[in-house]
Amino acid sequence: MNAMDSDVKSIMAAIGQRARQAARVLAYATTDAKNLALTAAADAIIAESPALLAANAEDIVAAKERGISSAFLDRLTLTDKRIEAIAQSLRDIAALPDPVGTVMANWQRPNGLDISRVRTPLGVIGVIFESRPNVTADAGALTLKSGNAVILRGGSDSARTSRAIHACLVQGLEAAGLPLDAIQIVPTTDRAAVGEMLAGLGGTIDVIVPRGGKSLVGRVQDEAKVPVFAHLEGLCHTFIDKSASLVMAINVTVNAKMRRTGVCGATETLLVHRDVVGTHLKPVLDALVARRCEIRGDETVVRLFPDAKPAIEDDWHTEYEDAIISVKIVDDIAQAIAHVEHYGSHHTEAIISEDPASVARFFTEIDSAILLHNASTQFADGGEFGFGGEIGIATGKFHARGPVGLEQLCSFKYQVRGSGQTRP
Repeated sequence: MNAMDSDVKSIMAAIGQRARQAARVLAYATTDAKNLALTAAADAIIAESPALLAANAEDIVAAKERGISSAFLDRLTLTDKRIEAIAQSLRDIAALPDPVGTVMANWQRPNGLDISRVRTPLGVIGVIFESRPNVTADAGALTLKSGNAVILRGGSDSARTSRAIHACLVQGLEAAGLPLDAIQIVPTTDRAAVGEMLAGLGGTIDVIVPRGGKSLVGRVQDEAKVPVFAHLEGLCHTFIDKSASLVMAINVTVNAKMRRTGVCGATETLLVHRDVVGTHLKPVLDALVARRCEIRGDETVVRLFPDAKPAIEDDWHTEYEDAIISVKIVDDIAQAIAHVEHYGSHHTEAIISEDPASVARFFTEIDSAILLHNASTQFADGGEFGFGGEIGIATGKFHARGPVGLEQLCSFKYQVRGSGQTRP
């Protein structure tokens, strides 16, 4: 081990120990204290917006010099409106019920024992993310409200912006008298720090949440020695059923693809029922092209819509994160479901339909974390679910699935009350 690796190891070990100590305090912190920390942090975000924008401008200049994609640049960029949204998200999380200590279930046994299942914090959460500066605020706020400490490791592209946002969160903790180590940000961009987090920092990290591209999430899932809440990619589908309203099909599809092309809930593949090809295909694709979206289609799409490029097999597997969509004609809902199950990433799928039987089948047979009827896939977001924000989207099947909010950041324990019972 060279001196630099040794330094990173010792730095990360100390961060883990401080986080564990802070987590013990947060586990019984009052709701009022946590809410004060969040609202004070929101006030600091607004007050420090010039500093946030200045830090972000430096990150953007550096990122452009490296030739980043437009989708990546969109994720990285802060504006006055996005800063206001970050502050509002903190306030929204403060306004949510505190999950810690809530009774999930209660029952009595014939022997008189009273048993309760009660929510408790997970402990220390490690969040590894790339270019989204808002993740710093969302992750910090959600972990704090759920009684957890958090260690944040952002990408080098957003390092200045993340540090500026983190400073505002620390102001909130200080105002509420909570441990400043409750929300820590890794001070180095050395990749060795990620490896230390994935190893668990000597048992101080309880769960890892990666937010980023396929390579980052894949590395986390392959190397982590602690549980992971993650999705590998957001390969989302929208299916236009034969009973779909044309106006709705146009509006929902365009929003699902083009509102923000770089988010994980953006539709990447459009499936169209063969029975409405003559009425729906061209108007929907015309609307997408009008928004400068590139169409990659199967043989039928290319024949009927000359602006489309021929899709290859890789297109059905691709999360574009750009203004590109692959389009396929399917014979019926069974074929649509089969396509989603074969190519999808179990993230988010939508059906546009007026047929309750088709919707019921779509919801029953597709095994994705989020399914929508007559609504854009871009609603795959914790804030839109009423969670106040999200620390990520989980597509696994244990503990947390879909947007990971306050309740998903809690475990539980059993509290058993008796009156002197002994077991025979």
